[in-house]
Amino acid sequence: MNNLEISARDLNVLWHPCTQMKDHETIPLVPIAKGDGVYLEDFEGNRIIDAISSWWVNLFGHCNPYINRKIKEQLESLEHVILAGFTHEGIVRLSERLVALSPEGLTRCFYADNGSSAIEVALKMSYHSHKNRGEERGLFVSLTDSYHGETLGALSVGDVALYKETYEPLLIRSIQTLSPRDQSIEAALEAAKSFEILLQERGKEIAALIVEPLVQGAGGMKMYHPAFLSETKRLCEEYGIHFIADEILVGFGRTGSMFACEQAQITPDFLVLSKGLTGGYLPLSVVLTTESVYGSFYCDYNPVRSFLHSHSYTGNALACAAANATLDIFESENVIENNRKTIAAMAEELKRFKSLPKVKEVRQCGMIAAIEVEEFEPHERIGLKIHRLCMEQGVLIRPLGSVIYVMTPYVITPDELKSVFDAIESALGNI
Repeated sequence: MNNLEISARDLNVLWHPCTQMKDHETIPLVPIAKGDGVYLEDFEGNRIIDAISSWWVNLFGHCNPYINRKIKEQLESLEHVILAGFTHEGIVRLSERLVALSPEGLTRCFYADNGSSAIEVALKMSYHSHKNRGEERGLFVSLTDSYHGETLGALSVGDVALYKETYEPLLIRSIQTLSPRDQSIEAALEAAKSFEILLQERGKEIAALIVEPLVQGAGGMKMYHPAFLSETKRLCEEYGIHFIADEILVGFGRTGSMFACEQAQITPDFLVLSKGLTGGYLPLSVVLTTESVYGSFYCDYNPVRSFLHSHSYTGNALACAAANATLDIFESENVIENNRKTIAAMAEELKRFKSLPKVKEVRQCGMIAAIEVEEFEPHERIGLKIHRLCMEQGVLIRPLGSVIYVMTPYVITPDELKSVFDAIESALGNI
C-alpha cells in the first residue's frame, strides 16, 4: 500500500470531521501507517512530529510500550461488560485513583464515552439535581469564546459562532458572561465582577456556570489568571449555582498542574475529564461530582428522581486499562515535575516570535503555547497555509483561525521542540 492508494480509497467512502471535503480535490490527505513517540509515519516512510497531540489527546507518545502492554493484558481477560448492575476491577481502581487525585470533595465518578457526552452528563445532572431539590433552574452560563463540544447540549453552552450559529434553533438555553481579556489578575477580577452583575439580575434562573479552567481551547487558546476561577466559584456558592469545570483539554498536566483547578485552590461541583484520560488511546470520559449532588438522586426507586442516563460502552474495560496505565506513568515517572523543563524550553522558544511583524500576541500556559498572528480575511485561509507549510517540514500544526498553537506529547525532546518552532517561524516568513 502507498499514500495515493489509501487516499483514493478514503475519498470514496469517508466524510472527515471539521473538514470541507471539496478541499481534498487539491489538498492530499495524509495516510498514517504507524506512530512512534511524538512521530507519525505515512506509508512511504515520511515522519511527522505530532505537535498537537492528535487533537490534544496524546500524553506519552504514540504506541507507548507500557500502555500497549497493559491493554494487551486486559484483552486476555475482559474486553467490555455492561455497567448497569455490573462492575469490574479496572473501573473501580480507576475511580478510586481519580477521586484521590482530584480536588478534595469530589467523591463520585460517572462515565461516558467522549468529552461532549460528559458535558451533556454534567449539564443534565446539574439541572436534575436542582429539580430534585425543588428548584427549577433551566439556564446555563458559559464564557464568551468558550467551547465545550459539538453534541447539541455541549454546543448550546459554547460561544464559537463557527460551530454554533447553524444549529441555534436546536439548542438549550444558555447565556454568556465575559471571559477575562488577558492573563492579568486585573482582567480576571473585572470579568468576575461582570459575572456577579449577571447573578444579581438572573441568579435564581441559573443551574450552573461552566468554564474551561485557565485555557479556552477551540475559542482561540485564550488564557486567563486563576483568580477568575476562585472568584467565580465563590459567587456560585453564594447564589447556590453549580460550578462545572470542563478540564477535557487542560486536565492531566497540560497547564503545569495535574488539574487546572488546583491553581485556584477550588473544588468544582463537577469536574469533566476526557482526552488525556486514556493517554490518547481509547474513547473514555468521566464526570466527577460531590456527595451532595450524588445524594440528591439517592432514594427508593423513583424514575422521575433517578438519573437515567447511559452509554453502551460506559466504563469499557480496555479504555479503563489504558487510563490506569496512564495514571501509572504519572505515578512512576514524576511527569508534572519533568514537564517543567519542557515548559521552560517552550517559553524560551517563544521569545523569537514576540518581535516578528506578523505576530499579534504570544502566550503560554504550562504545556500549551499560542502564537496569534495579525487578523486576516477568512477567504485567505492563512491557517491552512501555515498548516501546509509546516507539513512540508515534517510538523503537524492545525491553527485555530489566526492562532497557531503547540500542544505536544509530554515525551518531546528539546531538539524536537526546536524543530516544531523552526517550522512555524519558517511558515510565518512565507505567508
